[in-house]
Amino acid sequence: MKVTGLISLWTLVSLPCGPLANPAEREDVVKHAIKLHRGKGAVITQRKQWVLESCRKLSGLLRQKNVVLNKLKNAIRAVERDAGLSDEEKLFQVHTFEIFQKELNESENSVFQAIHGLQRALQGDYKDVVNMKESSRQRLEALREAAIKEEMEYVELLAAEKHQVEALKNMQHQNKSLSMLDEILEDVRKAADRLEEEIEEHAFDDNKSVRGVNFEAVLRVEEDEASSKRNASKREVEDDLGLSMLIDSQNNQYILTKPRDSTIPRADHHFIKDIVTIGMLSLPCGWLCTTIGLPTMFGYIICGVLLGPSGLNSIKSIVQVETLGEFGVFFTLFLVGLEFSPERLRKVWKISLQGPCYMTVLMIAFGLLWGHLLQIRPTQSVFISTCLSLSSTPLVSRFLAGSVRGDKEGDIDYSSVLLGMLVMQDVQLGLFIAVMPTLIQAGVSTYSSIFKEILRILILIGQILFSLAAVFLLCLVIKTYLIGPYYRKLHTESKGNKEILILGITAFTFLMLTITELLDVSMELGCFLAGALISSQGHMVTEEIMCCIEPIRDFLAIIFFASIGLHVFPTFVIYELTVLLFLTLSVVIMKFVLAVLVLSLILPKTSQYIKWIVSAGLAQVSEFSFVLGSRARRAGIISREVYLLILSVTTLSLLLAPALWRAAIMKCVPKPERRSST
Repeated sequence: MKVTGLISLWTLVSLPCGPLANPAEREDVVKHAIKLHRGKGAVITQRKQWVLESCRKLSGLLRQKNVVLNKLKNAIRAVERDAGLSDEEKLFQVHTFEIFQKELNESENSVFQAIHGLQRALQGDYKDVVNMKESSRQRLEALREAAIKEEMEYVELLAAEKHQVEALKNMQHQNKSLSMLDEILEDVRKAADRLEEEIEEHAFDDNKSVRGVNFEAVLRVEEDEASSKRNASKREVEDDLGLSMLIDSQNNQYILTKPRDSTIPRADHHFIKDIVTIGMLSLPCGWLCTTIGLPTMFGYIICGVLLGPSGLNSIKSIVQVETLGEFGVFFTLFLVGLEFSPERLRKVWKISLQGPCYMTVLMIAFGLLWGHLLQIRPTQSVFISTCLSLSSTPLVSRFLAGSVRGDKEGDIDYSSVLLGMLVMQDVQLGLFIAVMPTLIQAGVSTYSSIFKEILRILILIGQILFSLAAVFLLCLVIKTYLIGPYYRKLHTESKGNKEILILGITAFTFLMLTITELLDVSMELGCFLAGALISSQGHMVTEEIMCCIEPIRDFLAIIFFASIGLHVFPTFVIYELTVLLFLTLSVVIMKFVLAVLVLSLILPKTSQYIKWIVSAGLAQVSEFSFVLGSRARRAGIISREVYLLILSVTTLSLLLAPALWRAAIMKCVPKPERRSST
C-alpha cells in the first residue's frame, strides 16, 4: 500500500535530513536510501515501484537544482562585471535572479516540510483529539507562512515586471526625439510615481510581525463578476480588487476601509445600497404604524427586521449601518439635553436624582435574589438587572412631544419628572459602561481576599466620581465663559446661511462627546450635556437650533431604529413565545410596581397622581440594552442564550409601551390635555 511505502520513504530519507541539512547532504541521503532499499533484497513490484521512482526523481531534481543555482551565481557575477549596463539595470537583473533563487530554495524546503509533517502525523495518536488539533494548527501555520512568502514573491515579480516595462520605455525614448507634450507627460509620470511611493503606507509589512497579529485564510468575493467584469481586461480586474469582499474561516465579512492607492476615489456600493433600501422601505413601514396607532419608530424597527438576517438578508454592511445609526442616538440625546431646562427641572431635581437610583438598587436586589434561587452568577445577575432597569429616552421623548408641560396650582409636571429621571438614567448608563470592565474581571478573577475585591470596587467608584466631577466642572466653566460668546459668534456668521450654525453646533456636540469619552464617561452623556449647555442661552436659541437639528436627528434616528431591527429575530420569538411573553410581562409589571412604590415615597402629596403616568413611561427596557448586551456577550459576561432573551424582552417591552402609556394618560390626564399628550 502507499502508506507502507511512505513510511519506508520517511524512515530512509527524513530521519537523517533535519531542517539544517544542506542540499548536498539531502542528495546523498536519497542515494543512500535507494541503495539500502535494494540491499535488503526488496522485490520491485508494481506496489513498491513508485518508491524508487520518487527517490530517483527527488535525487535528480536536487541535482538539477544545484546546477541551476551555480549558473545563477555565475550570471549574477557576469551582470555585476558588465560595464555596459547602468546601475539600475544591474540592480534589476540581479534582483530577478535572486527571486528565482528564492523560489528554488522555498520549493525544496516545502518538500522536506511535508515529510516532517508526515512524521508528526505518524507519531501521533489518532484517538487523541488534542494531538490532532495541534498537528492541524502547525500545518495551518506552515501553510500561512508559505502563502505569505509566495504573496511577497508575487509582489516582487510585479514590481520587477513594471521596472522592465519602464526600462524598455526609457530605451525607446533615448532612441527617438520626444515632443514637448511627451516630455511633459514623462515628467508627470515620474512625479506620480514619487507621489505613490510617498503616500504608500506598507501596512502589511509593518504589521505582519507585530505581536498579536495572526495570518488568516480568507476568500475574496468579487461583486457582479459574471456581468460587469465579463468583458473587463486583466488589468482592470486587478485594479478593482480593492472593492471586493473578504470572508474569513469564521464567516466574518470584511470590506475595504483604506485602499493602497489613495489617489483614486472609491465608494462602498454595498453601504450606499443598504442606506437607500432602508430609506425607501422605512416610509411604508412608518405609514403602516401611524395608521394602526403605533409610533413610527416601530415601523423603522420592522424595516430592519425585513431587511436583516432574519428577513431578506439584503443588508451587507451591517456594521457600517449600525455605526451611522449611533449618530442618531447622539443627536437624539443632544435634543433631549436641549429641552433640559434647569429652571423648569430645578424643583424636581431631588426626585430625578433619587428615583432612578432607588429603582436601580431595587432591581439589582431582586436580580440577585432570583439569581441566587436560579443559581446564576452574581456578575450576570447584576448586569441583567441593570440592563432591565434602564428605560428608553428616545421613546419617551416621542411620547412627550407636543404634550402640555405647564404646571398647575403648584403641582409638579409629569413631563419634567419623566425627563429628569431619564436624564439620570443616562448618567447611570455612562457609569455602568465604565463599570463593565470590573464585571469582566470579576467574572474571570479568583481573588481569595474579599477585602481586595471591595477595595478594587471602591477605587473604581472613586475614579468614576472624579471623572464626573471633572466633566461637570468643565461644563460650569463652558457655561460661564465660553458658550455665550461662541453662540453669538455663530449667530452673527450664520445670517442668511444656516450651514455655519449647523456645523458649529455639531462640532460643539462632537467636542463634548470626545471629552466625556476621554474621561471614561459615556459619549451619550457628552451629547446630552452639549444640548443642556446650549439650552442655557434661552428659549429663542433653543427653538432656532432645534429647527436646524431636528431633520438631521430624524433621518439618523431612522437608521438607528432600523439597525435595532437587524438584531430582532422573529423566528426565535415565535419558538419561545410563551417564555418571552412571561418574562416581558414580568419585567414590565415589576418596573411599573417599583416605580409606583418609589414615587409614592418621594413625590409630594399634591402630585401623587402623576406617579401612574411616570411609572407607565418607565415600564419598558431601553434600546441601549442592545449595545450593553453585545458588549457583555463579547466579554463573556452573559451567554448567547441570555443575550437573545435580553434582545427579545427589550423589543416586546418597547412594543407594549405605547399601550401602557395611553392607558395611563386616559386615566390620569384631563380630556383637554389628553389629546395633545397622545
